[in-house]
Amino acid sequence: MKLRIALSVCSVAIATLALLPTVAFGQRSCEGLANLALTNATISSATSIAAGGYKPPSGPGLPAPDKPLPAFCRVAGIAKPTSDSEIRFEVWMPTSDWNGKFEQVGNGGFAGTIPLAGMADPLLHGYATAATDDGHVNGPDQSWAIGHPEKVIDFGYRAVHETSVQAKAILRAFYGKDATRSYFVGCSEGGREGFTEAQRYPGDFHGIVAGAPAIHWNHLQFMGAWEALALLETPASYIPSKKLPVLQNAAIAACDMIDGVKDGIIENPQLCHFDPATVQCKGDDAPDCLTAPQVEAAKKIYGGAKNPRTGKIIEPGLSPGVEAVPANWPVWITGTSAPQLGIARLFANFFFAAFVFENPKWDMKTLNFDSDVKLTDDKLGAILNSDDPNLKAFKARGGKLIHYHGWGDAAIPPQGSVDYFESVQKAMGKTDGFYRLFMVPAMSHCAGGPGATLFGNALASALPQDDADHDVVMALDRWVEGGIAPDKIIATGFVDNNPGKGVSMTRPLCPYPQQAHYKGADDTNDASNFVCQVAGKKSKK
Repeated sequence: MKLRIALSVCSVAIATLALLPTVAFGQRSCEGLANLALTNATISSATSIAAGGYKPPSGPGLPAPDKPLPAFCRVAGIAKPTSDSEIRFEVWMPTSDWNGKFEQVGNGGFAGTIPLAGMADPLLHGYATAATDDGHVNGPDQSWAIGHPEKVIDFGYRAVHETSVQAKAILRAFYGKDATRSYFVGCSEGGREGFTEAQRYPGDFHGIVAGAPAIHWNHLQFMGAWEALALLETPASYIPSKKLPVLQNAAIAACDMIDGVKDGIIENPQLCHFDPATVQCKGDDAPDCLTAPQVEAAKKIYGGAKNPRTGKIIEPGLSPGVEAVPANWPVWITGTSAPQLGIARLFANFFFAAFVFENPKWDMKTLNFDSDVKLTDDKLGAILNSDDPNLKAFKARGGKLIHYHGWGDAAIPPQGSVDYFESVQKAMGKTDGFYRLFMVPAMSHCAGGPGATLFGNALASALPQDDADHDVVMALDRWVEGGIAPDKIIATGFVDNNPGKGVSMTRPLCPYPQQAHYKGADDTNDASNFVCQVAGKKSKK
């Protein structure tokens, strides 16, 4: 049975009445929720939306749904747990065919808007859903954080928790009962939010999907500054986008066959020892090589941000083999020109100017990769980082956590996810019973790239199959509901990254430290021809 199929829990008569826009589904009508009393929160509006009557706008990384939304009750509210808090949230509840479950979706970047497009897919699959703006409205420079420590706390952890509390109260009032299961699904900043929930509020959700999480939020911003300063160290250091294929092609040539198949994808960059010095120009600058200053900049980006005094890694570097992919280095690192560069530099500048030094005129060139790391962690580490390896309370209450990260991510270094996973195992022992990590070869930030992508949440509607083997959210649901842990999840690639052009490949994603290894026969684009095994070990399957 498809786990995403909505399971009706009401009689035919009640389900029929629920289709009428103002009739009570449970205790209250949709419009009647406008007068619901909440703790530290108020409802701004409660509106019945007819089937197909609303299409949410696209957001960063969140395409608008290609299917009409079912009829639902749309509730908007504001939570004010402190005098300086203004946490905006929305709750959407199907007016028929509710599957009895709740899925809250996460944010991206610095948040600042409610990810409405991300709420569409849960609703389409029968879930009641909610999301928040994390307690602020984005400005051009994130200056909302200056002089507003409570808003920084709201962004750091309080807004997602408050939204969970208020949403569940609204669901209870509308349906007349609690959701049977509560899930959180997010990527990037949303992935950080997921881990924050597991660490701080282990009772909020039965299951969490955390993708490409910005776990080490503060140190991630140091990496953004490190990359920018490496590319701008001298006028000759900048690597233009037209030279990125030089790096990518050389890395793939060196490491493509690690998994036993030549497919232009590095399965596990941890086993790849690519040195950019191999593409250094032997003479004058040329299109097919990098100059010595460009090679030095590339080495710094691969090597990660380091403390110049101790040599300690502040934040891991990026993985080789995907440098020229349009959504990778050209967007996040190099940009289209110097000195503007990519998004990572922009984020780092916003963070240090607004959050750390609270000075809009702060100059990145003054950043100290020794003393300023301690200053930043002392001020904001306990608020913004979600790297606590103690997940005992989440495990004890039966919580399940699926963590994924693309090896081709140029926004958040994927090695950070591996490091965190290993820190949890060191602190708690084996985690297979409640927490599994899936690394996705060559996948860009949250989705996309030259290989196969892990689907779920907003992207699930693109899948040719709608089942728990292909959809990470459904895999989580099956794990929570039936105790069936995901031994693999099938990633899917499309021709030209366009679902409308058909499937180009499927590939199994394996629980880390296993990886997919080609059996040595048949189609290399078919997941069934790969087995999961730890590198260097033969699978028993």
